Amino acid sequence: MRSVIASDIIAVSKFNRFHLLVFLWCFYAIAFDGYEIAMYGVGLPWMMEEWDLTSIQAGAVGSYSLFGMMIGALILAPIADKHGRKNVLVICMILFSVFTLGAGIAPNLTWFTVMRFIAAIGMGALMPNVISLMTEYSPKQNRAIIVAAMYCGYSIGGILASLVGMYIIPYTDWRVLYFIGILPLLTLPIFMKQFPESLSYYLAKKEFGKVVEILNKVKPEGDFKETDDFRLSEAEQRGKGSPVKKLFTNKRAFSTISIWMAVFFTLMMAYGLNTWLPKMMQDAGFSITSSLSFNLVLCLGQIGGSLIGGYYAGKIGHRKILVTLFLLGAGTFVALSATTNTIGVYLLIFMGGACTVGAMNLANPYITEYYPREIRTTGMGYSQAIGRIGSILAPTLIAFLLSTGMDPKVAFATFALPSIIAAVGYILVQEKHGSFDRVVKEDTEEVESEKTVTI
Repeated sequence: MRSVIASDIIAVSKFNRFHLLVFLWCFYAIAFDGYEIAMYGVGLPWMMEEWDLTSIQAGAVGSYSLFGMMIGALILAPIADKHGRKNVLVICMILFSVFTLGAGIAPNLTWFTVMRFIAAIGMGALMPNVISLMTEYSPKQNRAIIVAAMYCGYSIGGILASLVGMYIIPYTDWRVLYFIGILPLLTLPIFMKQFPESLSYYLAKKEFGKVVEILNKVKPEGDFKETDDFRLSEAEQRGKGSPVKKLFTNKRAFSTISIWMAVFFTLMMAYGLNTWLPKMMQDAGFSITSSLSFNLVLCLGQIGGSLIGGYYAGKIGHRKILVTLFLLGAGTFVALSATTNTIGVYLLIFMGGACTVGAMNLANPYITEYYPREIRTTGMGYSQAIGRIGSILAPTLIAFLLSTGMDPKVAFATFALPSIIAAVGYILVQEKHGSFDRVVKEDTEEVESEKTVTI
């Protein structure tokens, strides 16, 4: 009988069709997360005109939605560690699709706000679970670039929303943005059939048939059988007790607080831009179509920052890249407030996307890997929940600044401060107390000599 540490099989595996399938579904799910955030900002100019909204009212609606995402991250995301990440993702998709469609048929602002709030609860739990699953099923060697590439789905969703705003809404209605949200519900049966549950969940439930099925897809030459002795890693075996409490044990408390601080200010920047960029550029004198093109460039910058940053993060480490991007972002926002050249504005908006959501996309796998597997979704969920407070405040704060008559370009300079604070937060993380899924060659060889299969 072989003893098999399942998580190590995945960590040292080679990327194949199974990994690609997981990647594509995670990419798809994240795309609708990005779409959900962007579609409000894209449709906002038409909504404000139809319902005669003030900037304060529009900002409040955006904040209510983000409050819903915080609730989802706090309540739904942590239960996935016990009840299965795939199961929670199914709930997320149903909530998002049904209530986004409800927002699309809303007859007034109150109905619209309630529908958006409930849909956002589902999306708030989606991101932590998708990140955890993609991290769990990614080979260690190229995990950084895989997760970064998956996160490009977030920006693709934003691009889709921008294109709908540029080429479809002028001939139809802003509500078509919300009708597209039904797609996750229509594809849910295929998702449920093809997408795997967390391997650690199957092990905890002793569903070894499922474990064998997955491991034989991860490593076909392994020829795993249900008679094998499947084991959790030492970290996973220590996974008893309160997951939330464990965020502050084993000398992780200081780093947990530092991570929360960094995520708070990162999401403040990201959601402030996503909510208000089209309207701010319109107020700065650009047409609606041109304003939406800035949103498109912002999303392209997010993709560029994710892919380029992910490539170098795998070589020199996530933290160095994160700190560099956030400091560059601070300079970018200051420069944007003083730039009048249109081409220069486009370039700086591109950099702004790379240094906000692009950096966020790199930060998420870094945060996930900091915590041991048994509290990974909880760690990610709570960091996202705390971060949502920043995202909730951002739309209303920017609305207040704009209502005072501040030049929209000058308002961009206010993003520099949270960018600097986010950089400081990651500098303060004590990596020596993190998990980071270390798979050491010498340990593997030693275990192999004892006939424990880890590769």
